Amino acid sequence: MHKVAPDRLPGLFNQHASDLGLEEITVYLADVRQDTLVSMPEGAQRPSHRLSVERSDAGRAYRTGRAETHENRGSGLQLWLPLLDGVERIGVLGVRAQSLDKPTLRICRVLASLMSLAVVSKTHYSDTFSRLQRSAKMRLSAEMVWAYLPPRTMGTDQVTSSAVLEPAYDLGGDAFDHSLIDGDLHATILDAMGHDLLSGLTSTVAMAGCRQVRRSDGGELRDIVANADGELERWFPERQVTAVFAHLQLASGMLTWINCGHPTPLLLRDQNVVPQALERPSQLPLGMGSADTHHTWRVDDLQLEPGDRILLFSDGVPDARSPSGERFGEERFTDFIIRAIAAGEPAPEALRRLVNDILTHQQGHLSDDATILLIEWHPTRG
Repeated sequence: MHKVAPDRLPGLFNQHASDLGLEEITVYLADVRQDTLVSMPEGAQRPSHRLSVERSDAGRAYRTGRAETHENRGSGLQLWLPLLDGVERIGVLGVRAQSLDKPTLRICRVLASLMSLAVVSKTHYSDTFSRLQRSAKMRLSAEMVWAYLPPRTMGTDQVTSSAVLEPAYDLGGDAFDHSLIDGDLHATILDAMGHDLLSGLTSTVAMAGCRQVRRSDGGELRDIVANADGELERWFPERQVTAVFAHLQLASGMLTWINCGHPTPLLLRDQNVVPQALERPSQLPLGMGSADTHHTWRVDDLQLEPGDRILLFSDGVPDARSPSGERFGEERFTDFIIRAIAAGEPAPEALRRLVNDILTHQQGHLSDDATILLIEWHPTRG
């Protein structure tokens, strides 16, 4: 598997399917917008095809993270298993067999884990999967932003951080970042002014300035923000970026953050929004001259309770307008998340459905980037 070309992975697995008591294995990858599942082709006899995430058994496995079984008349059983990179959903494994006893089901789960590892490892060395997962041409600024973004979802038994952003093929200045460092979760959301290539460059430089400090010496929040601000001053003196930089201590639940002119994050507790929980006096956006005036960034803090959720979002979420001019609004936005949480939906699926609702509100054409980052602190889940 280490040396096989990416497009030959399904064929390699199918060579051994009969040895495992299986008839056929098919790999489906989620497209960029998570609307469809696209099968990896296997020669001219098995071309690529698409299944709806919303209206298929395979899509249900992707949405719920649970195995789905369907009986095909005359052709045995069809099993769908989610493909996961940690807690990030990357697609679905389809398995056809005449019967599925407990040992065979266990083999299928192992195959799904193995295929996930194979796909993720080969993604860095080939454009095969990226081409397969696109249904439209990606704008240059979006290409640049996606290349720099981390996985949309990451987590442990203590925390989950999940993000979505649209328009996927036409991103401008929005970006996000999250990383686990020395028992802390670091999360960032960025919104650069404008909606062009320079906007994408601006947010990318800000993110690089953040990572530069994190990866060199760990860095305190003030150091991270000051470095990102200084790099923007140096390279893009006419551009500004609003942002929130946050650290969550996973052992204690202490949240610290610096809000640089960005919409105030929201605290969800017991399926309610805690009013003004993270409301603090406004600070300057990045790139506003603070680097030249020895500006001191204020660090705010809040003690979280187990089960608390923090919502970071760009202004393109509540400001999304329908053709008649109706705003999507913060109340509709938070109500959607609360209802999804109450229904037991995983965070990635709740955000996927929410961003689709925002797109529907604007009839599929966003006037501004819309980015949402949801942090869940669940220290007792393990």
